[in-house]
Amino acid sequence: MDKKIKNIGRLQGKILLFGGVYSNLQALEAIQEMAKTENIAPENCICTGDSIGYCAQPEETLQAIKKWKIHSIAGNVEIQLNENAEDCGCDFSKGSRCDGFSQLWYPYAKSQLSNNSLDFIKTLPEFIQFEFVNKKFTVVHGSYFNTSEFIFKSTPWQNKLPNFKATNSDVIIAGHCGLPFTDSNEELLWLNPGVIGMPANNGNTAVWYMILEEKEEMLTFEHKKLTYNHILAGELMLKHSLPKEYAKTIVTGIWDNTEILPETEAKQQGKKIAF
Repeated sequence: MDKKIKNIGRLQGKILLFGGVYSNLQALEAIQEMAKTENIAPENCICTGDSIGYCAQPEETLQAIKKWKIHSIAGNVEIQLNENAEDCGCDFSKGSRCDGFSQLWYPYAKSQLSNNSLDFIKTLPEFIQFEFVNKKFTVVHGSYFNTSEFIFKSTPWQNKLPNFKATNSDVIIAGHCGLPFTDSNEELLWLNPGVIGMPANNGNTAVWYMILEEKEEMLTFEHKKLTYNHILAGELMLKHSLPKEYAKTIVTGIWDNTEILPETEAKQQGKKIAF
C-alpha cells in the first residue's frame, strides 16, 4: 500500500513540534496559548499524532486541533479509529497492564467522537515532509515502517538508520514512545519532542514539546516544558471512569509501569530529564 505523505514545503521562522495530546484538552489549550504568545503561526505547528488517547475529552480535543488548522499526522490511534478497529493498535503486549487499560480508554474515546471528527481523521496523512535550514525533515509516528514501533534514545542506530534512507531525510521527527529525546549520528538527527498529554515518567507533572529555529544559518532545537491544569485533567478522567492509574500519572509524573521501556529508559523513572 502506498504511503500517505504530505509535503508542506519550505518553512521559515519558529517551528513548534509536539505530539501525544491523548485527549488532554487542558494541555492542548496550554500549548495553543504558548504558540500564540511566541507568535508561532498554525502552519508552523506540527503534531506527531495520537491526538486521541487516555484522557477524558477526545471530541473536544480533536475539534480544537481542527479549528487551530495546524499540521498533524495520524498516529496509530487515529488509524485504528479510521478503520473502526476494536483496539488502539499501540503494540502493547497482550495481557499487559497497558493492554488492559487500553480496553477502557479506547472504547470510551471511540464512543465520544462525532462523525465530523471521524471525517477529520480521514484527512490526516501518515507522514509529513518539509524543508528547513537546508535540511529535509520527515515526521513519523513510531517509524516510517511501523506506525506503532517504539523507538527510544537507547534504540540502536541500526534500527533508526533505515528511516533516513527510505525517506531521503536529514532529520526524523517522531512520537509514540512518550519520552522526549535527541539522538544524532554524524549529520543525521532523530528528534522526539515528547508528548503533551502525559508526563514523561520523571516525577514532574510538566509535559514536553520542542522548538526548531534558524540561528546564524544553523538549525537549532530545544526541548521545553509545558505546565497546564493537570489537576482538572486528572479529575475529568476519574469522573468518566477512565483508568485511575493514568489519572494518578497525570498528577504525580510517574508512569504506572515501565512495560514498554527498554532497560536504559526504565532506570530513569523519577529522575530529571537531561538533554
